[in-house]
Amino acid sequence: MAPKTERIQFLRAGQLRRIRSFYAAAILLWAGSAAWSGWHAPGSRQMWVSVLLLVVFTVLLVTASLALRRLAVPATGRPVHHAAPHRLPSTRRHAPA
Repeated sequence: MAPKTERIQFLRAGQLRRIRSFYAAAILLWAGSAAWSGWHAPGSRQMWVSVLLLVVFTVLLVTASLALRRLAVPATGRPVHHAAPHRLPSTRRHAPA
């Protein structure tokens, strides 16, 4: 079952990377819109809607980034294979026979 689970996590990580870039583009768009409407009509409804959407997409970007970090799939595009933990050499010495 582990390979299927790793495959699902790999696909989910790819989706999160794509949606994260979409959210970043949306943040740039709404930041520009908020700045433009704030310059021409400060305090207008259009400015506040732009600011609200900027905040929403910022929260979505942070959430997607945290979810991607929690999956722990590197940006190389390959799933992580953790090695078995290594045992440390014993420090206990046996007396000569």
